Amino acid sequence: MCGGEGTRLRPLTFDRPKPMIPLLNKPSLVHLVEHLAKEGFNDIVLTLGYLGGEIENALGDGSMYGVHIEYVHEKDKLGTAGGVKNAEELFEGEPFMVVGGDHVMDLGLREFIRFHEKNDAPVTIGLIPIDDPREYGIADMDVNNSITRFFEKPGPGEIFSNLASTGIYVCDPEVLDWIPKQKYDFAKDLFPDMMKKRKSINGFLVRGKWTDIGNPQAYREACRWMLEQMPGTKISGRLNIKDSKVTGPIDIGHDVSLGSNSSIVGPIVIGENTTIEDNVLIGPYTAIGSNCWIGNNSRILSSYIFENVEIGTNTAISGAIIDNATMIKDSCILETGTVIGPRVIINKDVTVNTTVRIWPEVRVKEGTRVSENIGNDDFGNDMKGS
Repeated sequence: MCGGEGTRLRPLTFDRPKPMIPLLNKPSLVHLVEHLAKEGFNDIVLTLGYLGGEIENALGDGSMYGVHIEYVHEKDKLGTAGGVKNAEELFEGEPFMVVGGDHVMDLGLREFIRFHEKNDAPVTIGLIPIDDPREYGIADMDVNNSITRFFEKPGPGEIFSNLASTGIYVCDPEVLDWIPKQKYDFAKDLFPDMMKKRKSINGFLVRGKWTDIGNPQAYREACRWMLEQMPGTKISGRLNIKDSKVTGPIDIGHDVSLGSNSSIVGPIVIGENTTIEDNVLIGPYTAIGSNCWIGNNSRILSSYIFENVEIGTNTAISGAIIDNATMIKDSCILETGTVIGPRVIINKDVTVNTTVRIWPEVRVKEGTRVSENIGNDDFGNDMKGS
């Protein structure tokens, strides 16, 4: 399911659909397709909505990943279940698994399938315990794996369980008969309706790492987790080092330059044609895209920088996300949790406070302290929803 607008991730989703957000310099959806292929899922259907053409152009027919991909475009918003119903003719009457296009995981999905096949419920929901389930559907489950209650996005006083729905479902084909040809959701509509009609729904406790990248915090957590999985050091092509210190694991693209007395401490990913000048510290859990430039005496810690970004001298960036073609000039500070959209210009001596978001193409005046989000009326300013 790849139809959402990604409003909670703005300003990162104005130029791309959410599943195409770079995760270690590769679209998140590509990581997911590679995992599905590894788990033995060869036939994949993508339901597309917002900027869906970008996804189709990037993945093609799936052959480069060892799978077969087909696409179904939604003319209108159909919801999660309605979008799957819209692709019904491609399922050929077989059981199917539903996965969100923004999921990042290392779950054993084959084990999930086998569990569903051994039990008689028409739907099995993948469940995982999490600390804060308020943004998810939660379920109560008995010892026989039967779900006895399901509630979407609970508020205070409604959190009866910390078993959150992963949004991964295994369904028998008969489930499609219960979904109308209109806007309709699995969690909000189908599951409550099934429980009212006493249709059985099972839960499967998944094991491993899972998140969706529905908001900036979840995105940063996904990046950090994937960096932790880096097996070692990989250098693709030419690396120019001048009296620098490099501690792995690292993954560095072609034609990267490290200036004098700079220090890189992995895990770190750096894209091709990126230049890092003198006396620069790049700390662990950082990803830097292609064609970036980082000026002298700057410090970058646990941050995720996309492509064609320029960072001036004596600038400190901690726990930030910076989109394509943005320029951050000298002596700036970006505090933890800041999100900077594409084509932004932040002038000298600017401080951007924690969790502030700056919309595309904004120019921030020299010497400013930015303590609130800066929108742009040429783009949508809503951050609620998908």
